[in-house]
Amino acid sequence: MAYNNFEEYSTKTTQDVTNKYKSIIEELGEDTQREGLQKTPERAAKAMQFLTQGYDQDPVKILKGAMFKESYNEMVIVKDIELYSLCEHHILPFFGKVHIAYIPNGHIVGLSKLPRIVDVFARRLQVQERLTKQILDCINDTLKPQGVAVVIEASHMCMMMRGVQKQNSITTTSGFRGQFEKIETRNEFLKLIGK
Repeated sequence: MAYNNFEEYSTKTTQDVTNKYKSIIEELGEDTQREGLQKTPERAAKAMQFLTQGYDQDPVKILKGAMFKESYNEMVIVKDIELYSLCEHHILPFFGKVHIAYIPNGHIVGLSKLPRIVDVFARRLQVQERLTKQILDCINDTLKPQGVAVVIEASHMCMMMRGVQKQNSITTTSGFRGQFEKIETRNEFLKLIGK
């Protein structure tokens, strides 16, 4: 299935998840018949389906659908890509920015496809470390560039709202393949993204 920003939901899944959310809300001591909560279980069920739609999308197909032969062989960077995901440990959001660079090796890709790849992997229950590697490996294995780099900077609500409750902490993860494993290329990339 190609990338598709949709708000169509399986009726069966929506009903099943709605019932579970209703039960959870009631177990927490709330009245799901209260005016403000009457539609909350269904809204939450639809929201969860939207936030995990990446399971139904094929990132390789997205990239291959916009690959073009091109002799350009310098660094291509798309930085400050917005990131929204759910931590798989607490199902709480983490959010931030992704910076991606690659050095073409005979093929370039439509620029919008890189943020779409981020969304495909981010719209799953995740950890930031795995998310970084999945984006990196998908681009590297599909485009077969001379090199690829990914840096993610994110704030995690599981650290801000609960647990250690540290409001200003940011987690940074990175991954480098090919030419970006050379310190000069890596430093050029980091300088260009302002890090």
